[in-house]
Amino acid sequence: MGAVRPLKIMSLSDAAAERVKAIIANADRPIVGVRVGVKNGGCAGMEYTMEYAEEIKPGDEVIEDKGVTILVDPKAVLFLLGTEMDYRVDKLSAQFVFNNPNQTSACGCGESVAITPARPEQLVGI
Repeated sequence: MGAVRPLKIMSLSDAAAERVKAIIANADRPIVGVRVGVKNGGCAGMEYTMEYAEEIKPGDEVIEDKGVTILVDPKAVLFLLGTEMDYRVDKLSAQFVFNNPNQTSACGCGESVAITPARPEQLVGI
């Protein structure tokens, strides 16, 4: 049996990095980055969360990617392991999208998801 390859907790697409840079530049107060997490809610069971981060909290996983700082809530690490955060614009919307290999389903409106946590051994070496 082959060795388990550790995954990065999160990465950003170029579009997501540019949008986060714009958000930070236009914030009405000093922020160090964007905090990402998950919470229970929605018809599929979980929702992604994002908020301004004014400081790095103890336990936050700090992700530096493409010149952007993303802080991952420690309770969300196993749910977000291997996720790419993207930013998409179409005719009717502009939004962050999470391409999450742990996501098993989503509701019809796309506001909530079902996520199976990654195995802890995938964290080795992160």
